[in-house]
Amino acid sequence: MLILVSYDIPADRRRVKVAKTLEDFGERVQYSVFECDLEEEYLERLQARLAKIVQEEEDSIRYYRFCARCKGAVEVLGRGEIPGDEPEVIVL
Repeated sequence: MLILVSYDIPADRRRVKVAKTLEDFGERVQYSVFECDLEEEYLERLQARLAKIVQEEEDSIRYYRFCARCKGAVEVLGRGEIPGDEPEVIVL
């Protein structure tokens, strides 16, 4: 399932930790937006790791879930590619 994760973290140290955690699960597509292609189990792991970092009184993280059909309807205008859209290469 395609998950779009956006965040607004005012503290530099926490913001860097959030970004580095998200890099383990997806690809940065904007400064504070990541696209992650995750099964439910990995989404739960991501959310648990981020919950240990954020301070709910100050920070905001949003998760947007997209179905397979919606994932195929993503369009990009300008720079950038849709993560996961690269052709697969098999080396024998």
